[in-house]
Amino acid sequence: MKFLQPVSRQLVHRAAVAEVFITDAVQVGQDRFLVGAQWPRDHALYYPDAQGMADPLLLTETVRQSLVYLAHAHCGIPLGHRFVGSDTHFEITDHAALVVGDTPLHVTLDVQWTWIANRPPRRFGMRVDAVVSVAGRECARAGLSVYAVDEELYRRLRWRGGQRQGHGEAARTGRCAATRLPAADVGRLRAKDSVLGRTEAGEWHLLVDLHHAVLFDHPGDHIPLMVTLEGARQLGHRLLHHGHDASAGAVLRAVQVDCPAFADLDEPVRLCAELQPSTAAPDVTILRIAAVQREETVATVTMEWLPRVLPTAPEKVTFCPDTVGFGAAV
Repeated sequence: MKFLQPVSRQLVHRAAVAEVFITDAVQVGQDRFLVGAQWPRDHALYYPDAQGMADPLLLTETVRQSLVYLAHAHCGIPLGHRFVGSDTHFEITDHAALVVGDTPLHVTLDVQWTWIANRPPRRFGMRVDAVVSVAGRECARAGLSVYAVDEELYRRLRWRGGQRQGHGEAARTGRCAATRLPAADVGRLRAKDSVLGRTEAGEWHLLVDLHHAVLFDHPGDHIPLMVTLEGARQLGHRLLHHGHDASAGAVLRAVQVDCPAFADLDEPVRLCAELQPSTAAPDVTILRIAAVQREETVATVTMEWLPRVLPTAPEKVTFCPDTVGFGAAV
């Protein structure tokens, strides 16, 4: 497996080379592939947390890129086809393996490819299920289901026979009266990375910024899955880090996303959160967030959060002037 350079950005549906994480892929069996990816030590949006752990949402984006790359490079799906996701998930089994050190993380995905309701050449249905390892250490499982359709079929699915929605700048704001939350309240560093807003009535809204270079890497006609997932993650952070005992906070362990419908750019999207009973373990918090537009659920995100275990404070180190050298490494 090679980690020398990213694959062509066209083959993972990215406009910016810097947003391509896939580096290689080899077929190792019938419908089974090994896919290599490199995660950066830092990133504008998906950066490590205060304890140095890589952003869990990199898992979803890497699985998405893996599926798209395999579809085009190995499975014969034309570049012009549109990809429509229906569901995705991940589960982290070893958080320690995701800690970022002095070099980028080399990630390997053992991918099983499955054709689902496949009707080529106009419609291809596919699913990938991946076991994820970092530097040879298994740490997560993830999956994604997608339909790839030609342009004519996409237009029929997308607009359902209705007129195309307007895409002027006024419409793109979604006519949303929500106030954007400060970045620190949603676990982000930059103000423009907050996609969570709140109305005077107390509703949570997903805020759409088509100028965001990562979340809207290229133009589109609907809200991408990754934007909805980011909004759900930020709402989860806001709710769990502002509780009665939020000194250490929480870390995301698992995510399940179901997308039954497209989310338009020009209508407000409400995020409705509900705590769910946990059957896995008493310390697991399960949060279900429904993304609702025009009273229709366009996505459901179910997240499992674990209480963060803070590292033990290091012992105080005393430097002796007689043992410290003069000079610096270059």
